[in-house]
Amino acid sequence: MSAIDQLFDTLRSTGRKALMPFVTAGDPSLGFTMDVIRLFAKRGCHLCELGIPYSDPIADGPVIQASYTRALQQGVKLEAIFQSVASLRSQVAMPLVGMVSYSIVYRQGVDAYVTRAKQAGLSGAIVPELPIEEAGPLAEVCRREQFSLIQLVTPTTAWDRALRIAELATGFLYFVSVTGVTGERTQLPSDLVDKVGRLRERTDLPICIGFGISKPEHVRMLAPVADGLIVGSAIVRRVAQAKSDARS
Repeated sequence: MSAIDQLFDTLRSTGRKALMPFVTAGDPSLGFTMDVIRLFAKRGCHLCELGIPYSDPIADGPVIQASYTRALQQGVKLEAIFQSVASLRSQVAMPLVGMVSYSIVYRQGVDAYVTRAKQAGLSGAIVPELPIEEAGPLAEVCRREQFSLIQLVTPTTAWDRALRIAELATGFLYFVSVTGVTGERTQLPSDLVDKVGRLRERTDLPICIGFGISKPEHVRMLAPVADGLIVGSAIVRRVAQAKSDARS
């Protein structure tokens, strides 16, 4: 059982939902990122997604794209991210998951990437552009190493395909709330709750919802059907603003 499996088993047994922030590694610095993760844990967050900067992000909107660009301009490297996570692990109990492009995984080698990420203290990976038809080798390694491979389901995913994704995924299913890229939204689709509820009837995996979540009313709307809620752009924007305020 992976650390993520253990987390959701505990939350479900107590009727609680996971708060899951996202932060970009290295924006504005790796030290700052680790401080933010410590603060997340101190304030009661349950799992943190760590964005590994990449020059051509697939599903990220302008706020997260800009944070990746800033981090890359600072010279952030994959091994430095792993070393920073390793130095943090003894201080933070909540699982950390890497949001990573498959190009990075492929370049490292599937086995090598999973081994190194697990050694550093990551508990899983979200690989947004890896289609289910090509995910088998990585999924096999992740299952063997008890390293969760979180898969995405979107509003436009065909029903039979969504079920196949649920069968392959481990850790939790990432349900994308809106079509398009990441970013804060004033409103979420009115049929979102029904879509998540329908999928919940067909899988025992935890279902966590992300993209666009930025307001308390979003949380109230989705909490009845979600096992966790992911907040990304709203946090990344505030990190950038904190840096700007510190300079002024």
